[in-house]
Amino acid sequence: MEHHTHHHEHHHHHADAHDLKSVSLRRVFIISIILNLGFVLIEAGVGIWKGSLGLLSDAGHNLSDVFSLLLALVAFHLAASHGNKRFTYGFRKGSVLISLLNAIILLVAVGAILVESIHKLSHPAPLDGTAVAWTAGIGILVNGLTAFLLMRHQKQDINTRGAFLHMLADTLVSVGVVISGIVISLTGWTVIDPIIGILIALVILVSTWKLLAESLRMSVDAVPESIDPDEIVNEMKEVSGVQDVHHLHIWPISTTETALTAHVVLKEGTDYAEAIAALKHELAHHGIHHATLETECEGFPCPNHHCV
Repeated sequence: MEHHTHHHEHHHHHADAHDLKSVSLRRVFIISIILNLGFVLIEAGVGIWKGSLGLLSDAGHNLSDVFSLLLALVAFHLAASHGNKRFTYGFRKGSVLISLLNAIILLVAVGAILVESIHKLSHPAPLDGTAVAWTAGIGILVNGLTAFLLMRHQKQDINTRGAFLHMLADTLVSVGVVISGIVISLTGWTVIDPIIGILIALVILVSTWKLLAESLRMSVDAVPESIDPDEIVNEMKEVSGVQDVHHLHIWPISTTETALTAHVVLKEGTDYAEAIAALKHELAHHGIHHATLETECEGFPCPNHHCV
């Protein structure tokens, strides 16, 4: 008669909270948030004053930077929240909900920018190209400085890396606004402003759509896009002593943490402790630090409820 023995092993590896919430990184985010929020207010004010949709759309895009930076900062605090009887993972999932809300707000903003830009194409108005160029030029400095501040921290956390790439892209977007201001100043061709507004809105739409799609996926506990389940199974099977892996489940705990549960069938004679340690070490390379593995000894007795 075939014997099946199950042993539940719960072993959770937590990311180093001190690294994620380092004083240095927190200061970088706070400084970046203040710089970008201040610039958003200035750019939006000048955009309204000069009637520039290019500046207004760029201000909307830069506002998304502020949300992105705030989300990353809040994620640090959520990641440190402790679980209780009702919320066993604490409030870490809150970072996903914030990301989803951010995406919805940005989609509404993109719609408003597109409507106004299309209207402006048929009803062009005179603009001060010099003011537009100078204001957006300041944006290049602000976005570029923020990207520089985040650059050396980007490898610590995926949220920080995303914020860095977002700021780097926005620096390039601001360059486009400067170009429109220069063109208007030299040629008086004001139609370039709503055209730039539409192009920037499309850039926001692309990044926002990706954010919305990933936020929706994470909110329903889908496997994170950065993880290939087939690759995970194959690499787990390559661990010495592992015969098979099934009942695999992978889901995000937050925007920065991933959990996994699986049944692992061990070969006869396998050292249980070594196999589990090797599996968790392999999973950690994929950013999975919360792994719950149930071991099975297929086809032979398992002394003391584990394979020796």
